[in-house]
Order: sequence, then C-alpha cells, then structure tokens
Amino acid sequence: MKTIALAGTFDSKGKEYLYVKELIESLGFNTFTIHTGVFTPAFEPDVSNAEVAAAAREDIQEIAAKRDRANATAVLAKGMEVLLPKLYEEGKFDGVLSFGGTGGSSIVTTGMRALPIGVPKVMVSTVASGNTEPYVGTSDIMMIPSVVDVAGLNVISTKIFANAVFAIAGMLNFENKTIEKKKPLIAATMFGVTTPCINQAKDFLEAKGYEVLIFHATGVGGRTMENLIANGFIDGVLDITTTEWADELIGGVLKAGPHRLEAASKKQIPQVVSVGAIDMVNFGPFDSVPHKFVGRKFYKHNPTVTLMRTSVEENKQIGEVIAEKLTLAKGYTALFLPLKGLSGLDVEGQPFYGLEEDNMLFDTLREKVDQHKVEMIEINADINSEEFALASAKKLIELIENKARDNDYVTETRNIESF
Repeated sequence: MKTIALAGTFDSKGKEYLYVKELIESLGFNTFTIHTGVFTPAFEPDVSNAEVAAAAREDIQEIAAKRDRANATAVLAKGMEVLLPKLYEEGKFDGVLSFGGTGGSSIVTTGMRALPIGVPKVMVSTVASGNTEPYVGTSDIMMIPSVVDVAGLNVISTKIFANAVFAIAGMLNFENKTIEKKKPLIAATMFGVTTPCINQAKDFLEAKGYEVLIFHATGVGGRTMENLIANGFIDGVLDITTTEWADELIGGVLKAGPHRLEAASKKQIPQVVSVGAIDMVNFGPFDSVPHKFVGRKFYKHNPTVTLMRTSVEENKQIGEVIAEKLTLAKGYTALFLPLKGLSGLDVEGQPFYGLEEDNMLFDTLREKVDQHKVEMIEINADINSEEFALASAKKLIELIENKARDNDYVTETRNIESF
C-alpha cells in the first residue's frame, strides 16, 4: 500500500486537510501528515511543526511568539527543504500533496523542489495561474489552480481537492512498465533561431544510439539543464545555444542566473559549447523594452517577443564571461565558433548580420579561453549549417568516448594496484 504525504498548515486549514486525508484513505492509500503551520494543528500530525522548525535549527515556540509571518514562512520553508527529502529517503511516503495560498505554497514547494525528479508532487495553490517559477523552479511540481481560496469546503473547492487527490493517486497507481534499454543521455540547448542546427545534430546523435533531451534556452530551460547535469542525469552536453548569457548581462527577460555554463565543467561531463543566438537580447512586447535602449537595432519576433541586436562592446563582455566559465573545465570540453553567423538572424542578408560584433566575440574568446583546457574549433560556416551541426555532434561523441576510455584505464590501473 502506497503512502501520500499530506503537508500543509493544519492550524488554519485543518478542516480542509481532514477532508482530503479521509478521501485519500478511502482510495486505499496511507497518509503521512506534516504540519507546516505556526500554531496548534486541528488534528495530530505524523510530523509536527516543531520538527519542521528544528530541521532549520529554529524553535517553533519562539517563532510563534514573534508573530512575524515573513520570518515564520522563511524558517518553515527551510525546514521543509531539509526534512522532506530526508523523510522520503527513509521511505515515509511515495508522493506529496499540498494545498495553500502564497505562504503555504512557498513553504511546501521549497521542500518539494528538494525531492528527486519523478517523485509525484502536486500543489493546489491560489497562485497556480500566475507566475509559478518561484514555486516550481527547475523541478517537476504539478501546480493546480485552486480557483477559489483554500478556505472552506464548498461545491468548487471540494471538486478541486478531489481532482488533485485523483491526480496523485493516478501517478502512484500507474507506472510505466515498458522496459527500454537505457541510452546515454545528451542535453542540448536550442532557440528558434538555432533549431536547424540542433535538429540535425539530434538526428545524427540518435542514429548513433544516444538519447537527446532538448532545453529551450529561455532562462528556466538553462537552469533546468544545469540542475539535471549537476544531479548526474546527463552523459554529454551539446550547449550550442548560450544566448541566456546575453540576457543575464545586458538586462533581457530570459536570464538563467550567474551559474549558467558551470555544471558540466564541475562534473567533468563531456561538452561541446558554442555561441548560439548571442547576437540577441530578449524582451517582451516592443513597448516593454527599457528606454535606455532607444536607438538600438530591434527585430519584432512576434507581438510578445522583441529581440535586440547585441553591440560590439556587449559581445566583448559576453565573450569574457563564457571564457571565465570555461576555466572550470578540466578536459572533455570543446568550444565551437561559427564564423559565418551565430543564429538564423545573423547571416548575410538577415536583420542581425554583424561582422564587427561577431568578430569581437570571436577575438575575445580566442584571447581569453584557456586552450590547454578547452579545444577551440572554428567552422567557416553559420551555426545552422549541416557542416557545423554534424561537426559539433561528432566532436561530442569523441569526447564521450575519450572519457569512457580514460575511466576504463583508471579502473584497470586500480585493479592491478590492488593485487
């Protein structure tokens, strides 16, 4: 019999959680209850709020006495981040379900994000129809809009609660029984203007027995890929589209954060890196572009997306950051430069074609990249050409095979030394 963890504020929403608890148990599941509220719960939980606070090295009585909502939320969220994965590792539950507003959602999703990918995680929330990135992050949390506030049992809320219960019950009852041979996983980054490159590389890699996961370089896509690499899911990286650094440095809307382009180097995962779509910075509708960029070269990709051409000085800055990130590499890394264009818009005859801008980027990388650690390969073609796509895919396979041979050699040497 599988167990569903029910986590939430049992002080302010005790009646609602008891309803959900009884429904879960009526379906034949066990429940494991975790109280994340500040005050006395409406029923006795399996894990108290004192235990949650203690996981964050805080005292729940002191938190309650302060009556500081922001502080309480931060402490309990930290406690859930520490405690929830620990309880999962101990086999206390198989999936986790929660209901809440902004505070309750923030507390429990912090813990959910710390669970492994694939563990069922369902959050019914008043903020599920808005910007969910602060709650979901790079995890696989399923968020369901509560429609009405999570306060009281009525014709709407009970239907939403029941649907959430049936959703997580389905996840736990039905498992993929198909036995598939595990293929080495490749992570690849793509943008609309680098799609032809990735599609050609993907077809080549899959024909060679690899499985390719494509991440859209929209900020959260880059962060998600970095997270999967850091957690050991990925065998090779085809990081063709590093455009998120343009947004990070210049002020666009698709930022991936300051740790983009680090995980593969730190984990020594074979990687082929390029400069795809660094010719552009992304904004929303044209009237949302900051006033300081008046007079720059723009391209209206669609009514909700405006692209701005990066300047010579900005390309120098981006090149310096990419070079700095690649200093973390200890081998198994190649940097590919497409000398005739960084994207579908940066080729002769297209709106962002710019030799001066691109040459500054290339020259900066030639100067700053440590070529003792990183192999630099220049291709006299644009990034979407077949020549570039296949060369980058072949190089990635070569790096993966080199690492495998090195690992075999180390293992064999250690075995000999053990005699």
